[in-house]
Amino acid sequence: MKKVDIICPLYNAEKYIENLHKSFIMQEKVKVNRIRYVLTESKDNTEEYLKEHSIEYRKIKKNEFSHSLVREKEAMDSDSDIVAFVTQDVVIDDKFWLYKLTKDIGKGNVVATYSRQITKYNNIEKYTREANYPTKSKIVSKDDIPELGLKTFFFSDASSAIDVKVFKRLNGYDGKNLPISEDMYIAHKIITRGYKIKYCAESVVHHSHNFTLKEVYDRYKLTGKFFKENSYLDQYGTNSSGGLLAKYILKRAIQEKNIKVLIRWPFDMAARFIGMKVGKM
Repeated sequence: MKKVDIICPLYNAEKYIENLHKSFIMQEKVKVNRIRYVLTESKDNTEEYLKEHSIEYRKIKKNEFSHSLVREKEAMDSDSDIVAFVTQDVVIDDKFWLYKLTKDIGKGNVVATYSRQITKYNNIEKYTREANYPTKSKIVSKDDIPELGLKTFFFSDASSAIDVKVFKRLNGYDGKNLPISEDMYIAHKIITRGYKIKYCAESVVHHSHNFTLKEVYDRYKLTGKFFKENSYLDQYGTNSSGGLLAKYILKRAIQEKNIKVLIRWPFDMAARFIGMKVGKM
């Protein structure tokens, strides 16, 4: 049985940590070697909870946090076969979540996997989740680029797993401080080096946000900056990918007569479009 390290950054995680930790230790049919929490100095009682329950963690200062570098350090230090990247705000109900996520790594050149994400809100995120996380599993490779374009590199480290040897062979995130889209960065490296990524629809997590328009704008501004700094991704059709998603959301909201989403849709799409443009400037 392969060993798995779970890597989970924490920040002001007091409302998540108890259930999150329980969901990790309840996993079956998989060997969890180590849970690697990295705690960014927080204002709440996350650290007190970790200490009280004798849970191992590494603490860093706010200016040391990086979505890419924190994960990279833990993965590079891992002596397990697989690392699973998880964010603190996912909710895991299935005791076989990790088994389902990792069982096919190493089969048929599959070196990375990611889970299906479901939201509890009846908002725009509901439809983006539907589009990005369908009910059927799939495997993508370099051969899918002509058909899928940028979507070939869709990958989410809210709940994902990667073969440790391959992560190290690819030099992780190349020591770059990526404020967003570090998952797409590594997925592009994996696919273009000839490996495969599997989307595991049976490995399910609940991951829910209710972003304000300002938060949407800020996220897409960061995303635009990411694409500017990694302009080689433009060749895969960054604009067409966003346009297809916008159309899907509108179609589904009309089908379900979701008035709140229909009212929000033009403003939300504008926030994404403008944020992306500004980020790329």
